[in-house]
Amino acid sequence: MPTLNLPFGGFPSTHATQAVYLMSLAIYSGPIHTRIPMKRLFPILSLLIFTSVCPAKGMPNILWLITDNCNLDFGCFGRQGGHTPHLDQLAVEGVRYNRVFSTAPVCAPSRSAFMTGMYQTSVNLHHFPDHRNDGFRLPEGVRPLTHRLKDAGYLTGSIKKMGDQVVGSGKLDLNFVNEGKIFESTDWDKIKKGKPFFLQVNTPEAEYDIYDFRTNRPERIKWWGEEEHIQYAKPDSVVPPAYFPRHKTSNEEWARYLNSVSNMDRRVGVVLKELEKEKLLDDTIIIVFGDNGRVDHRSIHWVYDTGLHVPMIIKWPKNFPMPEGFKPGTVNEEVISLLDLTATTLHLAGVPRPLGMQSRVFLGKNRDPQRRYAFSARDRVDDVPFRLRSVRGKRYHYIRNYQPELNFGTYVNFYKEKCFPVQQVMRDLYKKGKLDPHLMPLFTDFRREYLFDTEADPDELNNLIDSTHPAHQKALTEMRAALDTWVSATGDMGWQKEPPEKIEKFRAVMYDWFGAPEWYPYKPKKASALEDINRGRIIED
Repeated sequence: MPTLNLPFGGFPSTHATQAVYLMSLAIYSGPIHTRIPMKRLFPILSLLIFTSVCPAKGMPNILWLITDNCNLDFGCFGRQGGHTPHLDQLAVEGVRYNRVFSTAPVCAPSRSAFMTGMYQTSVNLHHFPDHRNDGFRLPEGVRPLTHRLKDAGYLTGSIKKMGDQVVGSGKLDLNFVNEGKIFESTDWDKIKKGKPFFLQVNTPEAEYDIYDFRTNRPERIKWWGEEEHIQYAKPDSVVPPAYFPRHKTSNEEWARYLNSVSNMDRRVGVVLKELEKEKLLDDTIIIVFGDNGRVDHRSIHWVYDTGLHVPMIIKWPKNFPMPEGFKPGTVNEEVISLLDLTATTLHLAGVPRPLGMQSRVFLGKNRDPQRRYAFSARDRVDDVPFRLRSVRGKRYHYIRNYQPELNFGTYVNFYKEKCFPVQQVMRDLYKKGKLDPHLMPLFTDFRREYLFDTEADPDELNNLIDSTHPAHQKALTEMRAALDTWVSATGDMGWQKEPPEKIEKFRAVMYDWFGAPEWYPYKPKKASALEDINRGRIIED
């Protein structure tokens, strides 16, 4: 019998009717691990009626500007070397959120979570990629955000071009395909005439151009739009993060990344100019955020902060009353899960949050209580099963590793081996005994647990798991308990192993796309598995 997994520590939005609110309070007052069979809920729910959501005059437009694969690498967040004037100005005119964390360090699970308002681990959307052509259905009651907004009178769109300018990739990259098109339109000329609209623009920068499938090229994989990136950052003047080895390749790759972020900012400028030209800027809530951390050897796919910590900026339109507690030009230091974007977007649109949605409201009147922790998960990525869980507080970051037998040297992902030259540099330096001493632990057996003090150690290189300091011990005890509770309360499905033959299909596909390093003795059991797997990383309407 299907069950309803209740949100961890959340409460139903007071946008719901009083009856639903009171009933849900009763449900949440039980043990935190409570799961209620759907058949027991239906008789109760049948007695309750949600206020219907009707289009109303004066509903704001809402724009999601998704900075694909990006950390807090804008000037307004203190990052040096790039050029982000448009994003920095949005931060001046809006609120900058410093502690936002995605639920996964890779796109499809993260996007599936914030498009549904449910942890990907609760609804079987946690592997990457998955469920794109296997007939999988979302659990009853779980729907894409866009469908809820459409029902409320919003026109929904995902935009690639405005005029003759490319502003987005059209990327969705979800782990589900049911319930029809996610967005109604990709035509900006149509959408700009509809009121109100919910719009997504997914900037194509900060993404390697891996989609040409020419896997045997010796040269570096290009960045999206690299030929048009202005070279603000120079390899001889940038300072890569400390988890990069001291090597010229590190400087080259870091400069390339920063220049891609600069061009992302340019596209953001095009979008803002177009909204202003169409006299829509003052009617549109603008939410800038990343889907997961940056793309490099120790960020994407990993549950370090570099894989999970994402930027967020919200700018409020002049023609709508500012929500309670929103002060332009300020910085918000609350711990926020990117999952909470779902309920908050519904809240700003005047749409009730459905009963059972795990997402919280972090902005506006009757917002939910602040989170103490943000929870994240990593499971299979491409061809590599690797279960990791993360608990992030304001200062400390706890990671639990369910497969300590893997390390940086034994973790072989064909995509990473092809796209990240630094990965091979580190392997070579390690073999020669010349790798930076503080990076050597990446090539020894991983620990089962990690604890980082992100204030003292922002690059998360010093594992405090064995520290006897009282503050460290206190944080460790509390975060261990929090993770155990979250795993139980949300019905974390990460313990379920996938069949070996399924993983082999993905491994064969990745080999077809990228090939294996010369030193890695893998040969696919099948010459090509592309007929079995949806090739498209970019899933479009």
